[in-house]
Amino acid sequence: MAKKSRKQQPGGTPATVALTTAGTAFTVHSYEHDPASASYGEEAAQALGVSPDRVFKTLVAEVDGELVVAVVPVAGSLDLKALASAVGGKRATMADPAAAERTTGYVRGGISPLGQRKRLRTVLDASAGAHATICVSAGRRGLEVELSPGDLTTLTTATVAPIGRA
Repeated sequence: MAKKSRKQQPGGTPATVALTTAGTAFTVHSYEHDPASASYGEEAAQALGVSPDRVFKTLVAEVDGELVVAVVPVAGSLDLKALASAVGGKRATMADPAAAERTTGYVRGGISPLGQRKRLRTVLDASAGAHATICVSAGRRGLEVELSPGDLTTLTTATVAPIGRA
């Protein structure tokens, strides 16, 4: 069963600290992460009892040599061409996992679009706007944060574009 909390707990992640500092309304959901799980995002959706189209994964890609964050529903995949287009680039590939971890300060499966060590350009899939709230990683495997797509867009200065594929 997922635990919920509206207040920042001691020892929070950089993502929850950033949300608290900004005064943004959010809810933290935690669950027991299974290291054998094939998909971090689908595991989160199932553990939280939330539709996979409301749980978004944070992916780091490289667009024309620049690292960029893409936030897409776990129910689908990232359209690399659409991501490149959304940031005015020509070519996108998935980033090297070690570079993504080093740059964001988070481990794979726990990368949050919030509170990154080095703030990267962010693109949020347009489908997020269909929901009052969405869930994204709170910066640790087994920890999600629920907030409005508008707040996520504001806090990350994200571009909103159709970058996901069903």
